[in-house]
Amino acid sequence: MLTLRRAEERGRAQFGWLDSRHSFSFGQYYDPKHMGFGPLRVINEDRVAPGGGFPKHPHADMEIVTYVLSGALAHEDSLGTGSRIEAGDVQRMSAGTGIRHSEFNASETEPVHFLQIWILPEREGLEPGYEQKRFSVEEKRGRWSLIGSRDGRDGSLTIQQDVDLYATVLGDGESLSRSLGEGRFGWLQLARGTAQVNGEQLYPGDGVAFRTAGDVTVTSTSDDAEVLFFDMTP
Repeated sequence: MLTLRRAEERGRAQFGWLDSRHSFSFGQYYDPKHMGFGPLRVINEDRVAPGGGFPKHPHADMEIVTYVLSGALAHEDSLGTGSRIEAGDVQRMSAGTGIRHSEFNASETEPVHFLQIWILPEREGLEPGYEQKRFSVEEKRGRWSLIGSRDGRDGSLTIQQDVDLYATVLGDGESLSRSLGEGRFGWLQLARGTAQVNGEQLYPGDGVAFRTAGDVTVTSTSDDAEVLFFDMTP
């Protein structure tokens, strides 16, 4: 069984420098039917104008994953971490007992486009932490590349929750499948391009929820369709 979450149905926030689409309730957008999915709490697709960004603000008890699609972000946090997150980079920040951070477009001339993903941690009160790795298009092309997991295996980021996060990039006509096990939830997010998922046509920003075991098959219908897939505990 799958449930579609169409891009145009998402919540939206616009502040001049920011155009943000919310798959789940976030900020001033509230929909009791879309409060999250399993431990997945937020998928925001953000476009930030040159020079714009989020001033330093607090978080706690959340695993925050930033997946940059184009452009670059400048990140600073209260742990003393400062970094530049470019297209192909993925950052995991464990807010834990409390952390403050800021994110700004690193360019004064080009926009930045990224996904910000919040995942509820397996328990509250974890020690704050930070991790960043690069996953090139070549690593993701035609295969499920593990970019986040509970145990950090296979070079993935460590997420403090029972979630395996995969990414792939598929050329036009290429197909790829994953098997979702019994007692697992799956969420597929089409980051860009177009694709069919188990026969349903998807467009950029569309999401699909899976609540039952079975195969999930993605077939690209465009060049360089980029897909994220979350395999997680309910």
